[in-house]
Amino acid sequence: MKPDLQPWRLTLDTNPEDCNASCIMCEEHSPHSTYIEELFQRTGHRRRRMPREWLPQILDQACELGIREVIPSTMGEPLIYPHFDYLLELVAQRGLRLNLTTNGSFPRRTVEDWAQRLVPITTDVKFSWNGATKPTYEKVMIGLDFDRSLDNLRRFVAVRDALAGAGGNYCRVTLQLTFMTHNMHELADIIALAARCNVDRLKGHHLWAHWQEVQELGFKHSPESRRTWNRLVAEARATADRCRRPDGQPVLLEGIYELPENPTDDRPDIPDHYECPFLGREIWVAPDGRINPCCAPDELRQQLGFFGRVPETTLRQALESPEYLDLLNHYRQRPLCQTCNMRKP
Repeated sequence: MKPDLQPWRLTLDTNPEDCNASCIMCEEHSPHSTYIEELFQRTGHRRRRMPREWLPQILDQACELGIREVIPSTMGEPLIYPHFDYLLELVAQRGLRLNLTTNGSFPRRTVEDWAQRLVPITTDVKFSWNGATKPTYEKVMIGLDFDRSLDNLRRFVAVRDALAGAGGNYCRVTLQLTFMTHNMHELADIIALAARCNVDRLKGHHLWAHWQEVQELGFKHSPESRRTWNRLVAEARATADRCRRPDGQPVLLEGIYELPENPTDDRPDIPDHYECPFLGREIWVAPDGRINPCCAPDELRQQLGFFGRVPETTLRQALESPEYLDLLNHYRQRPLCQTCNMRKP
């Protein structure tokens, strides 16, 4: 591999159309979304699921590249994927680690059963979490019950702590947020809740506004909304310092930083020195086999180029292709990358 290509994590979009929630900001499952119906009109299918037979060869290619961690679908609910148990077996057999994002509903099994299966091979379980109170949480994460989700979180952490205390793997637990005016007025309270539940980390990103109906829910549309966000950031940092976990450590905050109140060409939302955390380090495979460079919304990231499709193209071939190397070296000039919420200082 070239020195600027050091991939360490692979995301498999195993089952993006399978979900038991309808979060208002979701690209596919929001009440505002027509994605699944449009998918049906294009393909005759309402659900895409990665074929079981692809999994071993993709993971073998990942191991050859030095990839250490695998994320099952971050769109939809990965625990609904029909071949999830098989994926767990393959990950364990190859000495890889899992990194899971879930809505915390834990379908098909008890929370404890899932925790016993997941914790020993998982680096991080990220619970999608968008409120500190029942009304706010359920207004954003339509179809889920706040009280049940909170109970599931506590039960999962209890198993994690017991296994780690017995000398087992320590699996970090994270609450993952979408920053919106609908829910971030409770940001400080979410941090306090996380501390009480012995959650390690909060992370999140600003809203990708896929539809006109949610445009005003973002914090970037006016100087006033930006000032509101910056006040929330200050409160969040103070709360993390004040409200500690049972061991006295603070909840880690990631992605929670101030916005320029009046962005200009000299001081844009995404300064030029902010780096892409994905290119050269992570790679995505869509359920139809398309190899993708990042987690941008599907229609947008297709603007970045075509890098091949499994099983015809290997992961190595995609990463070393002229198209990928050109993106790696010149992404700052791409319009999508210039406004990407995921770039970091």
